[in-house]
Amino acid sequence: MCRKVRGCFATWMYYYVLLNIGNPPKLFDLDIDTGSDLTWVQCDAPCNGCTKPRDSQYKPNHNTLPCSHLLCSGLDLPQSKPCDDPDDQCDYEIGYSDHASSVGALVSDEFPLRLENGSTMHPHLTFGCGYDQQSPGPHPPPPTAGILGLGRGKVSISSQLSSLGVTKNVIVHCLSRDGKGGFLSIGDELVPSSGVTWTSLALKPPSKNYKTGPAEILFDDKATGVKGVSFVFDSGSSYTYFNAEAYQAVLELVRKDLKGKALKDSKEDKSLPVCWKDKRAFKSVHDVKKYFKTISLRFGGSQKNGQVFQIPPESYLIITEKGNVCLGILNGTEIGLEDYNIIGDISFQGIMVIYDNERQRIGWIPSECDKLPNVGQDNGGDLSEEEAYPRGFGLIGELFTGTDASKYKKDGEL
Repeated sequence: MCRKVRGCFATWMYYYVLLNIGNPPKLFDLDIDTGSDLTWVQCDAPCNGCTKPRDSQYKPNHNTLPCSHLLCSGLDLPQSKPCDDPDDQCDYEIGYSDHASSVGALVSDEFPLRLENGSTMHPHLTFGCGYDQQSPGPHPPPPTAGILGLGRGKVSISSQLSSLGVTKNVIVHCLSRDGKGGFLSIGDELVPSSGVTWTSLALKPPSKNYKTGPAEILFDDKATGVKGVSFVFDSGSSYTYFNAEAYQAVLELVRKDLKGKALKDSKEDKSLPVCWKDKRAFKSVHDVKKYFKTISLRFGGSQKNGQVFQIPPESYLIITEKGNVCLGILNGTEIGLEDYNIIGDISFQGIMVIYDNERQRIGWIPSECDKLPNVGQDNGGDLSEEEAYPRGFGLIGELFTGTDASKYKKDGEL
């Protein structure tokens, strides 16, 4: 499955796809999240705290799942209720680190899929019918209809499609810079045969997140002294988060490197915790990236055989409405992530990221994300069209970007 991603940038960002659900099909915009398993949509049951009008909400039709269903027990959420009666509906409650939450029931419905040969499939997939949404944090929730959960658990959409034999359990996303969107694919059709840098996913202890093995953090290709750091690859996070030790080490090096340069601290700009200003306002990151160095994560060993994930300045800086530049790497310890480190959307821009659940690995390769890669089809190329067309035996389509998204991170899943 490939879906296109498109939109605009601001201080808070999110990426979403358009998917049809139900019969007759109804189109929903869903925030893509590789950091969680459960897909849910705002649901007219009726709905409390929903951002979508009633006619844009999902309407259940006596299609809830019982709590005895395998995927209900597979939710494994801290807030899950005990199943006292196997015929009771499967309720869920999912919480987020910004104190946002969704409460609802699991349902099953058709997801119409159109394949490359023109045929269609209508697999019944399980997702959440969210009838109570809360977002008490300082940032408003994204105005999407819900979340597309693409984590490693059984209830994720990619896992369900794989178990039905529709696609392989491989997820590919490519996020363009400058608000041009990108694409999301489920299946291995778009995975390049060469040029991808791969690192293994951590298998012990078991995790539903895409968590890597230990890495070393480099600044301008030089050691920072921060080693043994694991990272979670999470498209549901707007920003990249380092734990307190790594964050302070990197921030100190950035500030040291800026000494004697034109940039000055901008404490009056509260867009993000650390910002700088110049005499003239910046219009884009390209105006200011010359002042900053590349940050790198080296996985799996020594300088010769390690796998390097590069975060250039344009992948960790943002320009605010005031024309200042801010650091898009944040202190995760301060928001309750404890010792966890997260690579988020800001650092995924301009690269294809591959979550290979078949081989328990994650990969990346630089890419022009506003164009589909050439995988041998005649209908490749520009993603300017509204319709999303599948490629091969998989699902492929456009991603959209939006703004003002809260940070979504699931309690109990880290």
